[in-house]
Amino acid sequence: MEKQLIIGQISKPQGIRGEVKVKPYTDSAEDFLGLKRIFIDGTEYKILSVRCAPDAVFLNLRGVADRNAAELLRGKELVVPRDEAPALGEGVYYIADLLGSEVVTEEGEILGTLKDVRQAATDIYTIEREGKDVLFPVAAGVVLSVEPENMRIIVDKKRFYEVAVL
Repeated sequence: MEKQLIIGQISKPQGIRGEVKVKPYTDSAEDFLGLKRIFIDGTEYKILSVRCAPDAVFLNLRGVADRNAAELLRGKELVVPRDEAPALGEGVYYIADLLGSEVVTEEGEILGTLKDVRQAATDIYTIEREGKDVLFPVAAGVVLSVEPENMRIIVDKKRFYEVAVL
């Protein structure tokens, strides 16, 4: 398992006092409320304040005093140590824990290896299969179980072939 997790990306400065607008990679912007610090390019920043919007988080960071300093952080990813990351609910996983998992049918047929997850209303998984990318939505009935400890995702073969983009 990864020791650090990427939880968002700075999209732009907000205002003139060093606040940054962040695109969260978490399920909810409110997951940032419990954080005390984040790391950007290996540098630790103490979080001074957090404001949440439906699709964004606004952070004031110690050491980022004005718009010019905030502009230097544009496009940078926010990282937290795993033990400080927001807690997960039942059946919810960090993407970092799923990447590299084998996607298999109930019968054990290997369909490919998970290489990307695109977040949308329904997540879109990309697997590599025989050197080609195959995309499929995590729609109802497609994914039967997720076993991050075994690096396996079990899918219903029939539903997989109904929704996969081969």
